Amino acid sequence: MKFRLPGCGLIVHKVAMLSSEAEQIMLPGGPVPVQWRRNARARRISLRIHPKGAAVVVTLPPRGSRAAGLRLLLENAGWVADRLAALPTRTSFEAGASVPLHGLDHQIAHQPGMHGARIVDQTIQIGGDPEFLARRVADFLRAEARRSIGAIAIAKADRLGIRPRRISIKDTSSRWGSCTARRDLAFSWRLVMAPIFVQDYVAAHEVAHFAHMNHSDAFWRQVAALTDHTDAAVAWLQREGPRLMRIG
Repeated sequence: MKFRLPGCGLIVHKVAMLSSEAEQIMLPGGPVPVQWRRNARARRISLRIHPKGAAVVVTLPPRGSRAAGLRLLLENAGWVADRLAALPTRTSFEAGASVPLHGLDHQIAHQPGMHGARIVDQTIQIGGDPEFLARRVADFLRAEARRSIGAIAIAKADRLGIRPRRISIKDTSSRWGSCTARRDLAFSWRLVMAPIFVQDYVAAHEVAHFAHMNHSDAFWRQVAALTDHTDAAVAWLQREGPRLMRIG
């Protein structure tokens, strides 16, 4: 099952990318990056904002035409412009930048003479040559995500008497976590920037699918048995999720 990123939409099965990169399309307010997708299960043309790429995603049903998609874009040009303008400013991994870790802002500090990475007084200290700084920050956050979220997920699964077959950390653009029928779990590394209670909820949500591969009432009862943070975490992700997608 797939847990949707608030504001980013849900990618379902049989989605074909019609353009690998965003295409610049001129709307009344100026050029807008657009990605085209075709979804075999879609019943109508839809628009959504892709926070990570700061682009509009146009999803076409099997018989939907590009011309109809363009018409929908033009009809909603104001909405598109407003949503893109409201996206948080992008934060790059560079010395002096502030990035959240477990919900607390940390400043990136380059320490050329140091090996590896470490946390000191809410700074992420990164050693090595400056040209590799961004990559090493990303590697550090991914490793911390694997440690933190992986440990939470395993603890949740232990309560069900089940062991995950695999836990993967990925850079997904449409979901915070997922679970397969084979008991493979996957989580967005960006969750490590969220508070622990948010990580706790997403891990519980996915582990609950071990017992119920759906979103039935029984599933939600299982989630409630695994975490006390559902409402607070969902609200946090709806409010702060787009910011996380604009980091790195």
